[in-house]
Amino acid sequence: QVQLVESGGGLVQPGGSLRLSCAASGSIFSIYVMGWYRQAPGKQRELVAHIISSGSTNYAGSVKGRFTISRDNAKNTVYLQMNSLKPEDTAVYYCNAVTGTVDVATGIYWGQGTQVTVSS
Repeated sequence: QVQLVESGGGLVQPGGSLRLSCAASGSIFSIYVMGWYRQAPGKQRELVAHIISSGSTNYAGSVKGRFTISRDNAKNTVYLQMNSLKPEDTAVYYCNAVTGTVDVATGIYWGQGTQVTVSS
């Protein structure tokens, strides 16, 4: 089992920045990939960015160049640095972890979500 606790959401003006944090605990040795998803009202949950155990990252086209995902292995924490925020980035952001390997996922875990609101 893996537990995920997010923090760092809030209200920010367009063009501003926020950093989200996701602290993992439990069977962290088995995590293959961690990522951030978001869900806006009336829309499906979508991938924002993920980072796999090798350090390779992937971003949604809408956030590429503005958002950066990183991790601190010593703290078992993944971060999402969000710059140049736009109103369309407003959503609940969820941390996600997948355990197993690239071929076989043994578990999928979600955090409780943190609200990000971009508005003037």
